[in-house]
Amino acid sequence: MPYQLATSNIARMLGQYEDPVMEGFVARLEPLNALADQSPGFVWRYTDESGNATETRVFDDDLILFNMSVWESIEALEQYAYHTDHREALQKRAQWFERPTRASLVMWWVEAGHIPSVEEARERFGLLWRDGPTAAAFTFRERFPPPDK
Repeated sequence: MPYQLATSNIARMLGQYEDPVMEGFVARLEPLNALADQSPGFVWRYTDESGNATETRVFDDDLILFNMSVWESIEALEQYAYHTDHREALQKRAQWFERPTRASLVMWWVEAGHIPSVEEARERFGLLWRDGPTAAAFTFRERFPPPDK
């Protein structure tokens, strides 16, 4: 059974999405989503009624933005995240988001073709926060291979 990488990240905004402090992030969101969609190894990205994921609230906090996607491999996600224009946004995230107090990104393996739910992402964050990195919920820093390896 082939596997793909599911990933979700959250970030707590410094102001409401419409607030001027968020303008730099908002201006980058659509181009970076389009870049992800066209990146080698990209499979799927969660969207809500806004066309991205800015209206989805996964936790009881209106300032937490949520994102989720599926990739063919960790390497494909890593290439997009750290070796494209996305890297600049990561480097500037302190301009728009609070410094996280716990893991803000979680990854897990799914069977190829499985589309993870928002609830599934919430559960994976819970596992990571409770147990630390495991094969069920891990990070870039502490990676686990797909189940078939």
